[in-house]
Amino acid sequence: MGQQEKVSTSLAGAVSEGISASLAPVDAELERRYPGDPGTRQPVHTVYVPGEAFAADTVRDWGDRALAALDEHAPDAASFAAVLGLTDDLAEPVYTRVRAKLEREPIEDLRVDFEDGYGGRTDADEDADAARAARLIAEAYANSTAAPYMGIRMKCMEAAVRDRGIRTLDIFLSGLMDAGGLPDGLVLTLPKVTYAEQVTAMVRLLEEFEKARGLAPGRIGFEIQIETSQSILAADGTAAVARMIDAAEGRATGLHYGTFDYSACLGVSAAYQASDHPAADHAKAVMQVAAAGTGVRVSDGSTNVLPVGPTAKVHDAWRLHYGLTRRALARAYYQGWDMHPGHIPTRYAAVFAFYREGFAQAAARLAAYANRTGGDIADEPATAKALAGYLLRGLDCGALDTAEVTRLTGLTLAGLQVYAGPRRGDLTPSAK
Repeated sequence: MGQQEKVSTSLAGAVSEGISASLAPVDAELERRYPGDPGTRQPVHTVYVPGEAFAADTVRDWGDRALAALDEHAPDAASFAAVLGLTDDLAEPVYTRVRAKLEREPIEDLRVDFEDGYGGRTDADEDADAARAARLIAEAYANSTAAPYMGIRMKCMEAAVRDRGIRTLDIFLSGLMDAGGLPDGLVLTLPKVTYAEQVTAMVRLLEEFEKARGLAPGRIGFEIQIETSQSILAADGTAAVARMIDAAEGRATGLHYGTFDYSACLGVSAAYQASDHPAADHAKAVMQVAAAGTGVRVSDGSTNVLPVGPTAKVHDAWRLHYGLTRRALARAYYQGWDMHPGHIPTRYAAVFAFYREGFAQAAARLAAYANRTGGDIADEPATAKALAGYLLRGLDCGALDTAEVTRLTGLTLAGLQVYAGPRRGDLTPSAK
């Protein structure tokens, strides 16, 4: 045994106690503002369907149309891999999983759109469509045909459409309540937010609904759609999006980037409006930093290049969508928008390839960290958390299976969750 070291101190215990007391308000503020990621499943995409077009079979119809696009334009793994540039080892696993996903769960998140995608409709039409959306979504959850997440995008809080948006939201939420209650997968989107006060107004609106229907305070959350320059940089030079998260009082669940409205707001020519434009990169980087640690997720936008027409044109659109999705994933934007059934095959191909090609390395690093066996990378606790989160996201969407993750990491699903952090209010993952 070595010589026992003499330990001496100079500060009285009251010094530490005093410092702790002085920082107690800061501790509380940090916990309130930065609770960390909620740990729940995050959908890989959001699909927008106009309010008048939404139907009981929309989810299944999109899946069938996506499968038909594969049958016509890439009927086997080799042809699909050739279009997207997938390596030989990924070609069959990705293609097989894409087809299985389209058959089992073609849409992960669906928004019935009553804003830009809705078009000019009468008040009576919108009333009826909002009520129908509530009925169909309630029925879908009741008969297990719903997407994991579903909801509406209402009109914004600008004066010209404010009353109409509030009425549509009221009709929709009231319809769900009358049909049995709000589903766990309910998601609402507030578009074209320019001032934090509009977020505060949404909070007050939801508070009043919760009181009127006897719901627990804070039951209803919402996404904030970032589509204007004012939502990124306020007139005083501060990051307005950070104020918006704070103004949501814990109800904000996501920040969704609106590619085309935001680009147009900055004067970007139509031919150059895309999610990889420098203006888009700047906006999303600000969103990402503002949201970090708050529990609010960031979603990328969409491409408006549709995979329709002859095969060569479809392949060009697929390559573009696949590339943009892979680019977003590398930048930690794990969700995006899809505008057409033909986008879904390449959404899932990009997501599955992203998780499968990094799976073995991530699993080995996490296993080395968990077993304290070392290796050629010295990972820290924060990286172990990221590695576990990466594997859990892969499991959630169906890119990975529990058995193979357990085999390579030596960790059960519960063990992965220990490293990733608690998963509160989780929905059933896509595949296990």
